Amino acid sequence: MTNTELSAPVRINPTTWNLGFHYDQAQLRPAPTQLLTVAGQGPIDADGQFLHEGDVAAQLALAVANVEDLLARGGMDLRDVLRLTIYVTDMDAAVGAYGALVERLAAVGATPPATLVEVRRLAIPGMAVEIDATAGR
Repeated sequence: MTNTELSAPVRINPTTWNLGFHYDQAQLRPAPTQLLTVAGQGPIDADGQFLHEGDVAAQLALAVANVEDLLARGGMDLRDVLRLTIYVTDMDAAVGAYGALVERLAAVGATPPATLVEVRRLAIPGMAVEIDATAGR
Protein backbone atom coordinates (compact mmCIF):
# COMPACT_ATOMS: atom_id res chain seq x y z
CA MET A 1 0.00 0.00 0.00
CA THR A 2 1.08 3.53 -0.70
CA ASN A 3 1.01 6.30 1.90
CA THR A 4 -2.05 7.73 0.15
CA GLU A 5 -3.92 4.44 0.53
CA LEU A 6 -2.94 4.24 4.18
CA SER A 7 -4.14 7.76 4.92
CA ALA A 8 -7.38 7.57 2.92
CA PRO A 9 -10.38 7.34 5.21
CA VAL A 10 -12.48 4.23 5.37
CA ARG A 11 -15.98 5.50 4.65
CA ILE A 12 -18.68 4.06 6.91
CA ASN A 13 -22.23 4.51 5.62
CA PRO A 14 -24.76 1.89 6.70
CA THR A 15 -27.38 3.78 4.67
CA THR A 16 -27.08 5.88 1.51
CA TRP A 17 -29.49 8.80 2.07
CA ASN A 18 -26.61 11.03 3.24
CA LEU A 19 -24.51 10.61 0.10
CA GLY A 20 -26.51 13.27 -1.77
CA PHE A 21 -25.35 15.77 0.83
CA HIS A 22 -21.73 14.69 0.21
CA TYR A 23 -20.80 13.57 3.69
CA ASP A 24 -20.09 10.27 5.41
CA GLN A 25 -21.83 9.15 8.56
CA ALA A 26 -18.44 8.09 9.91
CA GLN A 27 -14.85 7.69 8.77
CA LEU A 28 -12.06 5.56 10.13
CA ARG A 29 -8.67 7.22 9.73
CA PRO A 30 -5.22 6.59 11.09
CA ALA A 31 -4.24 8.93 13.90
CA PRO A 32 -3.03 12.21 12.39
CA THR A 33 0.38 13.59 13.22
CA GLN A 34 -0.97 17.12 12.81
CA LEU A 35 -4.33 18.46 13.95
CA LEU A 36 -5.75 21.77 12.76
CA THR A 37 -8.76 23.22 14.55
CA VAL A 38 -10.64 25.93 12.68
CA ALA A 39 -12.80 28.34 14.65
CA GLY A 40 -16.22 29.27 13.30
CA GLN A 41 -15.92 30.89 9.88
CA GLY A 42 -18.69 33.01 8.47
CA PRO A 43 -19.34 35.29 5.52
CA ILE A 44 -16.61 37.73 6.49
CA ASP A 45 -14.11 39.14 3.98
CA ALA A 46 -10.38 39.67 4.54
CA ASP A 47 -11.06 43.16 5.89
CA GLY A 48 -13.48 41.85 8.53
CA GLN A 49 -16.60 43.02 6.71
CA PHE A 50 -19.79 40.96 6.92
CA LEU A 51 -21.09 40.20 3.41
CA HIS A 52 -24.19 38.78 1.71
CA GLU A 53 -26.92 39.64 4.22
CA GLY A 54 -30.09 37.83 3.19
CA ASP A 55 -28.31 35.43 0.78
CA VAL A 56 -27.76 32.11 2.56
CA ALA A 57 -26.11 30.43 -0.45
CA ALA A 58 -23.57 33.26 -0.82
CA GLN A 59 -22.93 33.24 2.94
CA LEU A 60 -22.37 29.48 2.88
CA ALA A 61 -20.03 29.74 -0.11
CA LEU A 62 -17.93 32.46 1.55
CA ALA A 63 -17.84 30.63 4.89
CA VAL A 64 -16.52 27.45 3.23
CA ALA A 65 -14.02 29.52 1.21
CA ASN A 66 -12.75 30.97 4.50
CA VAL A 67 -12.42 27.44 5.92
CA GLU A 68 -10.52 26.38 2.79
CA ASP A 69 -8.18 29.37 3.13
CA LEU A 70 -7.29 28.43 6.70
CA LEU A 71 -6.84 24.79 5.73
CA ALA A 72 -4.45 25.82 2.94
CA ARG A 73 -2.49 28.02 5.34
CA GLY A 74 -2.11 24.93 7.52
CA GLY A 75 -0.95 22.83 4.55
CA MET A 76 -4.26 20.98 4.24
CA ASP A 77 -7.45 20.95 2.19
CA LEU A 78 -11.05 19.78 2.51
CA ARG A 79 -9.95 16.14 2.11
CA ASP A 80 -8.15 16.47 5.44
CA VAL A 81 -11.27 17.59 7.32
CA LEU A 82 -12.13 15.10 10.04
CA ARG A 83 -15.37 16.81 11.05
CA LEU A 84 -17.48 19.81 10.00
CA THR A 85 -20.14 21.57 12.02
CA ILE A 86 -22.36 23.96 10.11
CA TYR A 87 -24.42 26.33 12.25
CA VAL A 88 -27.38 28.03 10.56
CA THR A 89 -30.15 30.34 11.68
CA ASP A 90 -32.73 28.95 9.22
CA MET A 91 -32.63 25.21 8.54
CA ASP A 92 -34.95 25.35 5.51
CA ALA A 93 -32.92 28.09 3.84
CA ALA A 94 -29.68 26.28 4.64
CA VAL A 95 -30.87 22.98 3.18
CA GLY A 96 -31.95 24.86 0.07
CA ALA A 97 -28.51 26.48 -0.22
CA TYR A 98 -26.50 23.42 0.82
CA GLY A 99 -25.34 22.91 -2.76
CA ALA A 100 -22.80 25.71 -2.21
CA LEU A 101 -21.01 23.46 0.30
CA VAL A 102 -21.58 20.21 -1.61
CA GLU A 103 -20.02 21.78 -4.72
CA ARG A 104 -16.77 22.58 -2.87
CA LEU A 105 -16.61 19.16 -1.21
CA ALA A 106 -17.32 17.34 -4.48
CA ALA A 107 -14.66 19.35 -6.33
CA VAL A 108 -11.94 17.68 -4.23
CA GLY A 109 -13.71 14.40 -3.45
CA ALA A 110 -14.13 15.20 0.25
CA THR A 111 -16.90 13.59 2.30
CA PRO A 112 -16.19 14.59 5.90
CA PRO A 113 -18.63 13.65 8.64
CA ALA A 114 -20.76 16.76 9.16
CA THR A 115 -23.46 18.04 11.44
CA LEU A 116 -25.95 20.75 10.42
CA VAL A 117 -27.28 22.60 13.47
CA GLU A 118 -29.95 25.31 13.63
CA VAL A 119 -29.28 28.02 16.21
CA ARG A 120 -31.27 31.06 17.26
CA ARG A 121 -28.58 33.53 16.19
CA LEU A 122 -24.92 33.90 15.35
CA ALA A 123 -22.35 36.48 16.45
CA ILE A 124 -23.14 39.14 13.85
CA PRO A 125 -26.70 40.33 13.18
CA GLY A 126 -27.78 39.04 9.75
CA MET A 127 -25.22 36.24 9.74
CA ALA A 128 -27.02 33.03 8.74
CA VAL A 129 -24.09 30.57 8.47
CA GLU A 130 -20.98 29.68 10.45
CA ILE A 131 -18.73 26.65 9.90
CA ASP A 132 -16.12 25.16 12.17
CA ALA A 133 -13.83 22.30 11.29
CA THR A 134 -11.26 19.89 12.61
CA ALA A 135 -8.67 18.64 10.13
CA GLY A 136 -5.78 16.26 10.46
CA ARG A 137 -2.99 14.83 8.41
